Amino acid sequence: MLGTIGLFGGLALLIYLTMRGMNLLIAAPITALLVAVLNGLPIFPQLAPEGAANFLTNYMTGFTGFIASWYLMFLTGAIFGKVMEDSGAADSVSKWIVSKIGMKRAALAVVIACAVLTYGGVSLFVVAFSVYPMALSLFKQADLPRRFIPAALAFGSTTFTMTSAGSPEIQNWIPIEFLGTSPYAGWEVSAIVAVFMMVFGYWWLKKMINKAISKGEHFVARKTDPSSDARTELPNPLLSMIPLLVVLIISYIFHDSLGTSALIIALSGGILATYLINRKYFQNIGHAFGEGALGAVIAIANTAAVVGFGGVVKATPAFEAAVDVMTGIPGSPLIGGALAVAIIAGLTGSSSGGQAIALPLLAPHYLDMGVNAEALHRTVSISSGSLDSLPQGGYVVTTIRSIAGETHRDAYPAFGALSVVVPLLGAALAVVLFSLGLGL
Repeated sequence: MLGTIGLFGGLALLIYLTMRGMNLLIAAPITALLVAVLNGLPIFPQLAPEGAANFLTNYMTGFTGFIASWYLMFLTGAIFGKVMEDSGAADSVSKWIVSKIGMKRAALAVVIACAVLTYGGVSLFVVAFSVYPMALSLFKQADLPRRFIPAALAFGSTTFTMTSAGSPEIQNWIPIEFLGTSPYAGWEVSAIVAVFMMVFGYWWLKKMINKAISKGEHFVARKTDPSSDARTELPNPLLSMIPLLVVLIISYIFHDSLGTSALIIALSGGILATYLINRKYFQNIGHAFGEGALGAVIAIANTAAVVGFGGVVKATPAFEAAVDVMTGIPGSPLIGGALAVAIIAGLTGSSSGGQAIALPLLAPHYLDMGVNAEALHRTVSISSGSLDSLPQGGYVVTTIRSIAGETHRDAYPAFGALSVVVPLLGAALAVVLFSLGLGL
């Protein structure tokens, strides 16, 4: 009982401290320590039997493991975003888009850009780094409240693209290993759910933005924003799109053979392409590289701090008991699977983590019951992209704080609506459609 209180109490405290704006590098280890102590885990490895779980080892394994896996992708992604910004390419592309679709659809342009890159296999973190400069320029020209930029980035990346049939993102591929399905599992239902999430989510985003504007909100510039006042000319907008295409094409070509490592090559190619095409427009390329590197370190440190929290959570007896309860939910297997994956993803702050922990337990049991593997694949994939976006989630913290420079209090209400509520509704719709026999 005490362990369960510690598990959920620690998560609730982390969410509270995150919303209050506390530094994640402090909040995450403190709350992880609380979870460990109330679950009876030794604090130091010297106090635990050899090889046994303990707070320090499990936290630091999660922390350093994330940095080891993702640092170069964060670094190249952040630098790519900065060189697009410093060269004027982001401003050029955004002004061209506004001239074609109108300022009223600036938010839609951000959503579409994120969706194309995500469905092209680019990591969610990298998409946020890459599109943010253009999003900032678009929102500035359209005079839209900048606190909605993180929500637009997340909506285009984590809802109707990340978990849809055919997506190369890991959230769509993990179930294949356990269910013997394909990336296109349940594509008929997936298409309907994707359209629903896209239409409903964009309607909701526009409604929130319009409500804020009606209350007098508008774009507020900051000293840290890139200044385009001194520019006498901008690069060609169509040529400025080439680096984005380079990232998309290279990541697509090498995705199957190199996995996420393909992004390092793709982003390096994007940086090089930006320099070659727009080199005469750079204001200070050395500064852009330096700012990108610093931003990458801050972003990955914040995210790794939360991953470390998840590393401690997964080692506790209370978490094992919670997983047993979640995977044993009675009723429809699709509902049970969706809830189990969503809740575990919320506890660990990871959509892929929710699937990787739940599916080895769920899959054999449900398949023996005769559950349709494609229906289960699509349902758990969609549901995994919901509660992973609670306020303490690594992607959430990185996008809101490190990339956009917003506070959770200002940005998270819209962010949570689009990245938690919309996917939950999408998962519910998928369960209903599969239950009616569609796509089976």
